[in-house]
Amino acid sequence: MATTLSPYLGFGDTTREAMTFYQGALGGDLQISTFGDLGNDNPDESGLVMHAALTTPAGFTLFAADTPSSHGPAPVPGGFSVSIFGDDEAELRGYWDKLSDGATVTMPLENAPWGDTFGMLTDKFGVSWMVNISPAG
Repeated sequence: MATTLSPYLGFGDTTREAMTFYQGALGGDLQISTFGDLGNDNPDESGLVMHAALTTPAGFTLFAADTPSSHGPAPVPGGFSVSIFGDDEAELRGYWDKLSDGATVTMPLENAPWGDTFGMLTDKFGVSWMVNISPAG
């Protein structure tokens, strides 16, 4: 198996909602395990997501988890960007359109100085995304 780098997003208690949104935007198979599924008997935390994995048809893997109060403060999403790039314009514009739902577009998806089409947005969950469409070649 090749070594890969996959983002792991942390949310206070909205992982299920966020990952379901990302599945709708990117497609793929979403697996969710809660703290209760994995043996946590604290009723306040048993429904929180311990681990979520989204594997998309395009080969993306995105991980996420909720942060129970017993684990300290939740990480703040948005300290990094998730980058999607390639040369399939229709596919990438489709991702952009879906991720834009409820998002703040910080740079419109348009021609960039380096010759590609590029845009940036912060989605409704506070995660920054960059989409780069290279000319098909």
